[in-house]
Amino acid sequence: MIDASVHQQLGTLIAEVKNLREDFRRSEDKSDASRASMHRRMDELVKRVGTLEGSTAAMQEDITEMRPITDDVQKWKVMGMGALAVIGIGAAALGVTFADAIKRALVLLR
Repeated sequence: MIDASVHQQLGTLIAEVKNLREDFRRSEDKSDASRASMHRRMDELVKRVGTLEGSTAAMQEDITEMRPITDDVQKWKVMGMGALAVIGIGAAALGVTFADAIKRALVLLR
């Protein structure tokens, strides 16, 4: 009697240990898959960040090259506005002079 119950309990224990081993193996497989997925995503992120850094560096070089040109164009704009103002004043003075000359000529003709 004792022998049969001990064997039954040992059989049950062995079955439970086998179940635990199988559960543990499944858990390990899931963990491996999860870690692999995580590493793949991390690799993608590293690649994307590297590309972004490269693009940023290229943009900074372009901006550095564009800065002197932009400054020159702004200077030209200011000089152009000044020149237009001087030309406008000159044109106004010339217009007044011509108008006055035409008035005098008309007065002389009458």
